[in-house]
Amino acid sequence: VFLPNGIMCLFCLFHTFFYLNRLVHGTETTDCVLYGKSSLPGLFKNGDIILGGLFPVHFRVVVPGLSFKQEVESSECTGLFLRGYRWVQTMIFAVEEINDSSTLLPNVELGYAIYDTCMTHMNSLRAAMALVSGEKETVLSSSCGKSPQVPVIIGDAQSTASIQIARTLGVFYVPMVSYFSSCACLSDKNEFPSFFRTIPSDNFQARAIARFLKLFAWTWVGLISGDDDYGKSGIQIFMEEIQNFEICISFFEIIPKVYSEEKILKIVDTIKKSTAKVIVTFAIEGDMYTVLTEVAHQNITDKQWIATEAWITSSLASSMENFDSLGGTLGFAIHRTDIRGLKEFLCRLHPSLNLEDPFINEFWQGTFGCAPEIFRNKTASPGTLLTKPPCTGSENLENISNTYNDVSQLRVTSNVYKAVYAIAHALDNLYSCQNGKGPFKNGTCAKLRELEPWQLIYYLKEVRFETPAGEEMYFDENGDPVASYDIINWQRGTNGITEFVKIGQFEASESSEKEFVIDKEKIVWSGNQKKVPESVCSKSCPPGTRKASQEGKPVCCFDCVPCAAGEISNHTDSTECMKCPLGYWSNLHRNTCISTIVEYLSYKDTLGIIFVIVSVLGASVTITVMVIFYLHKDTPIVKANNSELSFLILMSLIPCFVCSLAFIGQPSVWSCMLRHTVFGISFALCISCVLGKTIVVLMAFQATLPGNNVMRYFGPLQQRGSIFICTLVQVIICLLWLTLSPPFPVKNTKYQSVKIILECNLGSKLAFSGLLGYIGFLACMCFAFAFLARKLPDNFNEAKFITFSMLIFCAVWITFIPAYISSPGKYTTAVEIFAILSSSFGLLTCIFLPKCYIILFKPEKNTKQHLMGKSIA
Repeated sequence: VFLPNGIMCLFCLFHTFFYLNRLVHGTETTDCVLYGKSSLPGLFKNGDIILGGLFPVHFRVVVPGLSFKQEVESSECTGLFLRGYRWVQTMIFAVEEINDSSTLLPNVELGYAIYDTCMTHMNSLRAAMALVSGEKETVLSSSCGKSPQVPVIIGDAQSTASIQIARTLGVFYVPMVSYFSSCACLSDKNEFPSFFRTIPSDNFQARAIARFLKLFAWTWVGLISGDDDYGKSGIQIFMEEIQNFEICISFFEIIPKVYSEEKILKIVDTIKKSTAKVIVTFAIEGDMYTVLTEVAHQNITDKQWIATEAWITSSLASSMENFDSLGGTLGFAIHRTDIRGLKEFLCRLHPSLNLEDPFINEFWQGTFGCAPEIFRNKTASPGTLLTKPPCTGSENLENISNTYNDVSQLRVTSNVYKAVYAIAHALDNLYSCQNGKGPFKNGTCAKLRELEPWQLIYYLKEVRFETPAGEEMYFDENGDPVASYDIINWQRGTNGITEFVKIGQFEASESSEKEFVIDKEKIVWSGNQKKVPESVCSKSCPPGTRKASQEGKPVCCFDCVPCAAGEISNHTDSTECMKCPLGYWSNLHRNTCISTIVEYLSYKDTLGIIFVIVSVLGASVTITVMVIFYLHKDTPIVKANNSELSFLILMSLIPCFVCSLAFIGQPSVWSCMLRHTVFGISFALCISCVLGKTIVVLMAFQATLPGNNVMRYFGPLQQRGSIFICTLVQVIICLLWLTLSPPFPVKNTKYQSVKIILECNLGSKLAFSGLLGYIGFLACMCFAFAFLARKLPDNFNEAKFITFSMLIFCAVWITFIPAYISSPGKYTTAVEIFAILSSSFGLLTCIFLPKCYIILFKPEKNTKQHLMGKSIA
């Protein structure tokens, strides 16, 4: 077995104490000599079986100078620890209660040997060695190899001290039953085969704290640990547990064992600056006291403290002076029990009745402020100098309320009580063994007065009993009890004193859903907050967003990024957004997929109705103009403007108006193909006719000049041929378009909305561009010729009207292009319809309405003379 050098030396000494006579077997005259005495104060009582006890009656030790020029003096313990003194008295109470019992260990007298460890590892180990080796300076060789005087030890309070002692005594299988050493490492039976305890392992407490943080959604916490096995082991297990709950550490500070004001100030400064509002601690009471005192001194009130069983019920830390900073502290405490008769026993303590008690003088002076008369003529130790006035003798502990006789929070005290009873029941089972039915070789039983420590270990493993308080007690395979914790909340009592209010319970034996039972309404939070404090690095991402980690920071620190359109997250703190299935789209908040609305320019839409009315109106007006022109076809104004081309223009304008109806309604394969082809061909025909009319005007003017016979080159036949050819080009473009890549209906979701736009895909953008480009080419030519003819003499003003109509036409289609590209959804279709109707009305209005006005309202101007600008003689 590997042991550190210091422990190895002690092990060698211990081995020498017990087995010296075996190493020199046969030498009857050799005695065992004690190498050194413990010089520790203690309480002793003889009995058939002596139970050892290690308790921190003091919490400070004055270390003597280590010059090694003379024999090293014994260390001196100072600072009476009232809780520790109560634990001592509880062990004595339990022993006396068992001795008085007629059912448990009858006819067997238990004794005790209790030492003060002064809350130091060295004193604990020295006391343990004294218990197993005895205090006699010389032992006859015949007794040297016998079993240790104390077969079992109750203690120690500190995990680090228990580890040292258990490693040493475990080699010889001397059992220990600790009441306050909760380090999870002590559950390792390979390393600590003889260690038992009545306090649950920190393994359960660390798990409970991690789940407690998750319960209140605290994901950003600070950690404080003691520089000992208790702190290091607890923190290690806790950090392993929180990995399952995505809890992150803001800071981690270790309290030094050797007090350093600089280090304490640094720790408190870190606490103050941290954004974490919750601080988890794994440190013993003495270590935490230095930090908590400074926290209170600096008036830090916005932190929620989470305490372990080591200090959650500490009267020292929970003083009235500290409450403003520490009020609302939450923590896990050992399950509280009531011990009947203990209060009376504690209050019976009196100097006159307990003369052998080395601690009572100091205790009495500290409690009553006077020195007991019975000790005034005796030499006192330096730590208990009689500096107080003499007592009257009427002092009574029943009239005093302090930590010593406060039995309202019997937690560790209860563990001491259970430890004594566990040993007593193990001894009782051993004592009741019937020879031939025993557990040892050949059915033998252990002898109570020749008890080997390893034999007691067997019975401790098998022990199962019910305490006088009604609690079932047994050890599991690791020597641990069943884990059960009270959840404590520090609240201010009516008298201003801090009260430890139980607000819940944690049972490790229950399922994860039933482990916690908490009354949240009873909790008083730190800083008198009315609601659960938040302790997060980043606030939770609501549904509709996802978490994006911040570079170089823990996973708890993140940004909330909104889901893209068409994606959702439907729960808090989503790590990714999910795409909505086909036919669905994300709502405005991006937290659910909703059925998409199929949208198109419908006949039921207000815009659709307007376009239908305007389209029908345009076609009706065109037909009306045709009727007027037909009825007045023999009048000069109709004849003078090439009636054949005029009627052809009017006929082509009708499909120009009507084709807009193909753009309204649910797109289909046929409507998608017809809308653009009919529009393209009808407009090509119309503009070709206007172009022909413009050329005719120019030719007619040229023909009036003497000797010019230009009209023979552009007569009616040529006019019809040119119009046919110009229109045929557009027809060919449309046929190629419909053959190679025709338009087709599609569901468009690119507009990032909850709507699916039903529209016509152009199929070939090149073909559509060619169609528009060709119409634009014809319009530009027409505009150019009309512009040239705008100043013809007399009343041949046909070119002016054509110029205006082409100007409107070009303006409409030039503005159409950017409007068409930028308009979303069904408004793209609306823009195209508007362009078609506007340009159609422009042609109809500019070219034909002035003529209709003359025909209908100015018939006197509808003469050849007026049109030619000549007076009638």
